[in-house]
Order: sequence, then C-alpha cells, then structure tokens
Amino acid sequence: MRVDSNFFCTVQMPDAGKVAPTERRYDNRAVVECYENLVAYAKAGDALGYDTMWLTEHHFQHEGYEVLPNLVLFGLHCANQTRSLRMGQMFNVVPQWHPLRLAEDFAIADIATGGRMEFGVGRGTVPREAWTLGTVVASGDNAMSAEHDRINREQFEESMEVIKLAWYNERFSYRGKHFVYPPDEIPDRGSYVHDLTLIPRPLRTIDIHQPVTSPETIEYVPRAGHKAVYWLQNAESQKRKWDRYAEIREEMGQPVAPGADRCLVLNIHVARTREEAVRRATPGHQEFSNFLGPYGRFSSYRHADGSKVPFDFRPTVEDSTREKIQIIGSIDDAVDMLGFWRDLLDLRHVCFFFEYPGLTRDEMIEQMHLVAEEVFPRLGETVERRPLPALSPLH
Repeated sequence: MRVDSNFFCTVQMPDAGKVAPTERRYDNRAVVECYENLVAYAKAGDALGYDTMWLTEHHFQHEGYEVLPNLVLFGLHCANQTRSLRMGQMFNVVPQWHPLRLAEDFAIADIATGGRMEFGVGRGTVPREAWTLGTVVASGDNAMSAEHDRINREQFEESMEVIKLAWYNERFSYRGKHFVYPPDEIPDRGSYVHDLTLIPRPLRTIDIHQPVTSPETIEYVPRAGHKAVYWLQNAESQKRKWDRYAEIREEMGQPVAPGADRCLVLNIHVARTREEAVRRATPGHQEFSNFLGPYGRFSSYRHADGSKVPFDFRPTVEDSTREKIQIIGSIDDAVDMLGFWRDLLDLRHVCFFFEYPGLTRDEMIEQMHLVAEEVFPRLGETVERRPLPALSPLH
C-alpha cells in the first residue's frame, strides 16, 4: 500500500484547545520554527519509507494554523534535504495563482528534483486570502455564496485547462471567459504574438490530485483525469463518492483498478493505550474542531442516532472515533480502523494527517514511527515507496 503523510504546516501550539482561534496571533519566529519542524518531518518520512509528504497552502494566517504560502518552493527545499521522499501540494489554491506561473514553477521544481514533486490542486476555502489574491470563494463566512462559488469554479477549471495545455504542447493559446493567452495584439519585433511556449515544460506526464467534496467536484474530477482525494467523510458518504469515481471512469471508457487513482486522508494519533492517545490528541482535536467547524469541514459527520449534523458542527474525539473518521487510540484500535477502510474501499493509497496542534516535534516524529513500524506490520501491510522516474536531477 502506498502510504503518505500530510501536514497543515502549523506552529507549535502548547495551549491547543484552550484559546479561541480568533484570539491567536503568532510572530515570525514561530513561523520559521514551523518550517524547521517540517524539514525534520521530511527527513523522518524519507528514512521511514513514506512515499510523499504533502503540505498545505494558505496565506496571511497570523493565527498560526497554516503558515506556508508556497508549497512548490518549500517542497523543492525539502527535496534537497532528502534522498527519495516525494513532495506534494495538498493543495495549490489554483484561483489564487496566475495559472502560467504555477505551471512554470511546478515544472522547474519537478525537473530540478528528478521528478520528485506531486501536483495537487484545489479551489480554496478562505475569503481573507481569496479576496486579497484576486479571486472569491464560498465559505461559512459568506453563507456559502452560490455566486462566489460559481466564479471560483469557473476560474479554477479554466486555469486547469491552461496548465495542461501549456505543459503538453510546444505551442498553445487559450481563450476563455476569465483568461486569454496570449492577450490580443501583443507586438513582437514587427509582428504579433499568436501563441506561447511554456519554458520549461515537465519531462513527464504529471498526475493531478484534487479534493472531492461537492456534487459538482465528484463529477468533474474523474472526467478531468485527476486523481481524487477524500477527507473527513462518514463511511456511507465516502463509499458512495469512491464508487462514483470508478463508475464515471468506466462510462468514459477509462476504467480504473479497484482502489486506484483515489486517496483517503486519515487524521491519526496512536499510543500504547487508548487512554493515552485520547489524552494526547484531545487538545489538538478540539483546536481543529473550533478552527474548522465554522467552515463546515465536519458536516459529513452524523449524530449517534444517524441524523445529520449542522453545517458548523464541532465534533468531539468520541464523535470522530465512533464514525472512524479520525483514528485516535491504541495500536490495535488503529489496525482495526485501517482494516475497516481498507476492506470497505479496497484501499491502495492512504495519507496520514499527523499534525494535531499541541504536539511537539518529537511527538510528531514518534507518530510517524509508530504507524510505519507497528501499525502497518500488524495490518499485514508494508509501507511501500514507488520507484522514482528515470529522470536526472540537476546538481
């Protein structure tokens, strides 16, 4: 099974779960310490055989939750500190980028690392950064505006068309509702520019990973040829979305093997006993419930009686473990929950989210060891890393 790791890129937070998210503010020193920790996690993941370390893009997050604005740039740095670990973006917030700059930046990083970059894309969630960086987004802060969602989706889908055109064609041009490349009537040494050539282009076909949540995205991702990423879903919802991906690929005449082209992200914290895991993970779990609840990140949860939760639901550890949406418990508990998801989905690609706020660097690395060295062997699985492409990195 392919096993990855995912980090939100959050500062050290010793008072996790005890302070309202809106009251947090961290200085630049704490941000830099977060980057130092991420390099340590990359080195640990490399040594333990994890395939890919995925990082998270956000901007202007003075609260300290997600403080890495450029995943390609920092991923290139981490790749230079490791030997075989791939570095992924979960996710580049595409509407906040110029699509051609994103295409260029990723291509040159992938070339420089010998094909060790993984490309992930998303539409964004945070109005503070979306408005500031030239787009809009629907969120719990603006009542999930249908108009903002429409504009954001249009910009995202056009951007993806542009990126793929630019990557795989010697010459390209594009005329859409939001983007026109090249712009009309650009003079160039006595003539006009009618097409462009991206410099550089990738040396290989790039897999594109995208989160799947809304009904529109469920249909778009397989039709666009992207790989699907799922997070924080109850079992019924997850199974339905997982199977729908395969159904669409079958309808397109591009069938996928069981479990292929889909990834499940699971928050995890394990310890020698269930009680110890709950004690250590509860502050960080509470912190994320407070931080992400208003954005509807836990709306897939169900009450104990099976009824739907409100949009801004804030789960307890008991809620998360009862539904197996997050794994917090003993090594045996983790084996049982992972076995459940493996059997339900024929799971071939799992990505573990280790970064509960409040954990120290040493505690985070300990989690990576426990999962790789104790959980997976008891599951009868091994942590497998794919061979690197036959590309020569630059030195």
